[in-house]
Amino acid sequence: MKSGALPTDDRERWTGGAPAGRIGPRVMSDKPRIVTRLPMLEDEFQARLAAAGEVIDLHAATHEQLLRGLADAKALLGHYRVNEELLSAAPGLRVVATPSVGYDGIDVAAATARGVAVCNTPGVLTAAVADLTVVLIIALARRLPEFAQFARNGAWARREPPPELAHDVTGKTLGVVGFGRIGREVARRMQVMGMQPIWYDVFDRLPPGAPQLPYRPLDDLLASSDFVTIHMDLNDGSRHLLGARELGLMRPTAYLINTARGGVVDQAALTGALREGRLAGAGLDVLDPEPPDPSEPLLTLPNVLVFPHMATATHETRKAMRGLAVENVLAVLAGRRPPAIVNPEALPVRV
Repeated sequence: MKSGALPTDDRERWTGGAPAGRIGPRVMSDKPRIVTRLPMLEDEFQARLAAAGEVIDLHAATHEQLLRGLADAKALLGHYRVNEELLSAAPGLRVVATPSVGYDGIDVAAATARGVAVCNTPGVLTAAVADLTVVLIIALARRLPEFAQFARNGAWARREPPPELAHDVTGKTLGVVGFGRIGREVARRMQVMGMQPIWYDVFDRLPPGAPQLPYRPLDDLLASSDFVTIHMDLNDGSRHLLGARELGLMRPTAYLINTARGGVVDQAALTGALREGRLAGAGLDVLDPEPPDPSEPLLTLPNVLVFPHMATATHETRKAMRGLAVENVLAVLAGRRPPAIVNPEALPVRV
């Protein structure tokens, strides 16, 4: 990705992505400034952005450098915490586009108050996240990590006793917490595999096009399920939705899967339940915080399978996410409604 020049004064020259000192004072442009904070962006997307504005690559910039680079920017594309400090440093900002479905790192209320559109990338990652969720369910049910380790460490070759027998998923109850796009897709896939899905969400009526599956209040779902899979956004209402009380409702033979956001679960309470055998196990693609402390106990528990927030980590899905984020930026800069906007009340944004 090519870097544009950043604001400088007589005392200082700096840049985000290029080696310091290689880029001089900024060449003034009538085009809107688009600041990107992505380690890579395909040439086709880069060209589309460049046709619409002056693209500045700040993926390697420090926090202070980023704030200065945003001083007269119209768009921010990438992953970054957007709060009052950043918004105050970017008074002309019109759109923040994150290439992810989650936007818990963005102060949406503050952005809306300033007329800044907040955009995300739902839909294009549904299949990838559903795939990993299915993998975690099956891996836990079939004890795949234990059997793989049994073979890898030579225990099989030494004719040692194998791990405990695993379980089928057929006939088991799957509790889906969060019945949006991803939750519904997981339910569809696991129903085909013989599971019996039930669901909970803040709404209690099936959305249009959803599979005809029974709704359950959260407490009932937790007590009834053999596997519970989480697909909720993280917000003030969902933080620690599953705490010690809720986890205590689950069966000691049940498994918890979380491919949404770590903060939806009280991590300390989950650790205690797993250590004490009050849950059979967990499959986690997300933790709180991320990355975890090296001493995080969940990383060492034998009944926990942890991945490093990689549900969308496929070439195809990540490209689709970046593409949709670019479409969101271009739409807002052109005065059009973006394909995926979190706060439509911020539109029309100021010119």
